[in-house]
Amino acid sequence: MTVPLRRIRRRGLVILASAALIAAGTLLGPAAPAANAAIGGLTWSDEFNAAAGTGPNSAKWNFDLGGGGFGNNELQYYTNRTQNVAHDGAGNLVITARKENPGGYGCWYGSCTYTSARLKTEGKFTQAYGRFESRMKLPRGQGIWPAFWMLGDNIGSVGWPQSGEIDIMENVGFEPNIVHGTLHGPGYSGCCGLGQAYTNGAPLADAFHTYAVDWAPDSITWYIDGIQYGRKTPADAGGNQWVFNHPFFMILNLAVGGNWPGSPNASTVFPQTLTVDYVRVYSWTSGPGGGGKAITGPGGKCIDVNAAGTANGTKIQLWGCNGTNAQQWTIGSDIRALGKCLDVASGGTANGTKVQLWDCNGSGAQVWQRTGINELYNPQSQKCLDATGGSTADGTQLQIWACTGGAAQKWYPAA
Repeated sequence: MTVPLRRIRRRGLVILASAALIAAGTLLGPAAPAANAAIGGLTWSDEFNAAAGTGPNSAKWNFDLGGGGFGNNELQYYTNRTQNVAHDGAGNLVITARKENPGGYGCWYGSCTYTSARLKTEGKFTQAYGRFESRMKLPRGQGIWPAFWMLGDNIGSVGWPQSGEIDIMENVGFEPNIVHGTLHGPGYSGCCGLGQAYTNGAPLADAFHTYAVDWAPDSITWYIDGIQYGRKTPADAGGNQWVFNHPFFMILNLAVGGNWPGSPNASTVFPQTLTVDYVRVYSWTSGPGGGGKAITGPGGKCIDVNAAGTANGTKIQLWGCNGTNAQQWTIGSDIRALGKCLDVASGGTANGTKVQLWDCNGSGAQVWQRTGINELYNPQSQKCLDATGGSTADGTQLQIWACTGGAAQKWYPAA
């Protein structure tokens, strides 16, 4: 699709598991077809559990302030007031866009009409590669523009777009169901950048959704609620420089108006809020082909590929742990062994649907989340990986089943 010019301003997300379940574990997204970026441990997070009415954690966030339009003719004045950004006391940070000008703020077009907030981790946290993820509920309305994105930490010395920009989540009010993910760099900075979009079945403002990227040296992959909807590699830059090989910092903001979203109109209701449950960052631990490890389950047995087969449809089973390649699983942007992925047969959702080995394809049948109680959860089916009949015998086939928290659904990747 075509995204109108907007990036000049840059400097001048299937049913998911419950919030509690995700908050306790590590999200494992769908396959990135040509890369295997192993996602490691948590390196940074803000769970936003502070008292109601308090501002952002100053040890983690800085403010961008002002009403200069940020190169895109945006209409808001960004403040550091708790009226524009504060914790709600229920585990969320809320950025609020208001139609007001209590401080007599001046904007590029005259007296400001709106206030909002923009936070960044610049100078406090940067990282190259890994998973960058947030669970949030978006605002709505014509002229409203929330974003969760990143800029290269060298922007002060090389400028934009040479610094690079990774847009994890953007939404504009006139497209209430659509999330955009985009890269911007030299030669692909204006208009659409290297972009892709995902259309949700309902307005994104209706519920919380999880937005993430998995960033490896040779690829960046976008997800909403664990569903992969886009992936870019250096080849997509069309011979232009790939500038995503150094640390970036994160930005959360809620803009009002601008060249892309257009201005609010009579239908736009204020205030509008971007509600953020958490922001989490995980490390990147290995490149393609690395990091295989056993996953043990019921009876201390290992998840095993039957007879070390590699044909699509090969049975996945329990077997005594033996250190063979049939039991070496890479847990990263998918779960794979022998070059193929752990897959729910035919994308089924019924109790008892068998799990198999299959070509990695990024479908919902290959999305798994490790929960805080050591389940492997498949969001598409809303079921857990399960040993059939609770058996611990060698050869017990694995399946999906409604999550019970029982011993048949406990899985422990090797350290």
